[in-house]
Amino acid sequence: MKRLILAAALLLPAVLVNAADDSKVKFVSHELVAKGGSIASTPSYIVTVAHRDKAGMVEVHDKETDTLYVVDGAATIVTGGTMVGGSVTSPGQQRGTEIKGGTEQKLAKGDVMIIPAGIPHWFKDVPKTVDYYVVKVIAP
Repeated sequence: MKRLILAAALLLPAVLVNAADDSKVKFVSHELVAKGGSIASTPSYIVTVAHRDKAGMVEVHDKETDTLYVVDGAATIVTGGTMVGGSVTSPGQQRGTEIKGGTEQKLAKGDVMIIPAGIPHWFKDVPKTVDYYVVKVIAP
């Protein structure tokens, strides 16, 4: 029940953006959530169910604020600092190989992290696995 309440709280900013028009309300069934990947997408937000079993690449999103909610597992994420080996992978998106001078944070089940647009972030270490929701709120 706590997971559903927290997931709903994470979705609140996206819902508020569209609160004036009930025709834009989205329902996502548990069957679709269980499959993972992108489960809802509009021009103002994207909701993804993610699973990792290893480290990832550094990411910087010019217009997307990421809100992460860890459902299960653990990982070490690095935020801030300077991205190394970065290149533009698509408009408004950059990827790199590591971060110099960032802040390490251990993530565990139940944790929430909000990463504003423009901040480098990197899943540096995933000891076993980590499952999490990502709510991306996209600035105009």
